[in-house]
Amino acid sequence: MSELKIGLVGLDTSHAKVFTRIINDPSYEHHMPRAGRVVLGYPGGSPDFPASINRVEGYTRELSESYGVRIAETPEQVAEEADLILLTAVDGRVHRSLFERIVGYRKPVFVDKPFALTSEDARAIVRLGEQHGVPIMTSSVRRFAPELTAAVEDRSNGAVIGAECFGPIEFLPSNPGWFWYGIHTVEVLYAIMGPGCVSVTTTAAGAPESEHELVTGVWADGRIGIARGNRIPNVSHGAFVHREKGTAYVNTASDGAQKYTLLLAEVIEMVRTGRPAVEPSVSVELIRFLEAANESRLTGKTVAL
Repeated sequence: MSELKIGLVGLDTSHAKVFTRIINDPSYEHHMPRAGRVVLGYPGGSPDFPASINRVEGYTRELSESYGVRIAETPEQVAEEADLILLTAVDGRVHRSLFERIVGYRKPVFVDKPFALTSEDARAIVRLGEQHGVPIMTSSVRRFAPELTAAVEDRSNGAVIGAECFGPIEFLPSNPGWFWYGIHTVEVLYAIMGPGCVSVTTTAAGAPESEHELVTGVWADGRIGIARGNRIPNVSHGAFVHREKGTAYVNTASDGAQKYTLLLAEVIEMVRTGRPAVEPSVSVELIRFLEAANESRLTGKTVAL
């Protein structure tokens, strides 16, 4: 196989830099040899989202000057030239519209978190990918934390009967509620529990700007999974995995940048096999979980998925 040409759509996030450094910089400790090369990127940027528009110029300049990434005029240019597209735009609101512009080029696409901000958009992206035969994968990097993977694969204490996951949350108007940062904790919850949640109830003290958040999901088989959101400055990430004969604690933040390398390895494997490590249907359910959690935190009611 000739060298894989990788393109970025959205240079307004640190993830664009981290992914590029892992792939393009052989001196980096987490470098992936023979992964290909990030060759070009489309900056993008959301004018009404400070976390996007205030960073896009700096990251674009750094990617060009330090890593040799050519700057494209349009997402379509990236899709035409690349073999694999990393849709890294930090604003989940624009993922569907950007995907609609590139899906016709029939290149595999990784969509960075959050996949979408509505379950309608998430389903539309998956449907378009299926119609065009485009492999799609999306995930938080937390899913690929080595300690989490080891805990999920270790079945010596029997089947998973529940989980309690925790991590920081931050509320932003443009990517509201649990979508912006709570998605990391919920991704870990789904890595442990798998799909099949049927209802969500959020306890939020003083919503909409509460200091304490607890989301309880009930699965179709009766198991219960919990996601706790801690407001900054508590930025710890972790989980308790409950099995039939014991409970294990998992630190999902102990690996530094390694989880990014492990995520990219799965994305590149998707190019070879056409099969994503995380099924799109699971990602759609996860987005619906977040959507329901946001609704429940405002209404105080249990919301069906």
